[in-house]
Amino acid sequence: MNTTTTTAQPENSFRIAINLDYAESRMDNILLNALREQNENDTLKAMSRTLLKDLFANKKIMIKGQRAKSSSSLAKGTTYVDILGY
Repeated sequence: MNTTTTTAQPENSFRIAINLDYAESRMDNILLNALREQNENDTLKAMSRTLLKDLFANKKIMIKGQRAKSSSSLAKGTTYVDILGY
């Protein structure tokens, strides 16, 4: 049986679900593509690679309530990523 647990979405944040058919070794490019494809937040949709790098450096990107790094890997399945301040 496969169960997915998620943490509560932090206040004043944007949550995006990333669905993968296979694991990825780095999340930065996957997250940037997912943000550009979503239609809920225009600011994040137009995000540059430089701004995304700054968000990682300033600890504004979280997975399961923990700070994510641009080099964090993503597992197959659904991962919920919270971006603080949006």
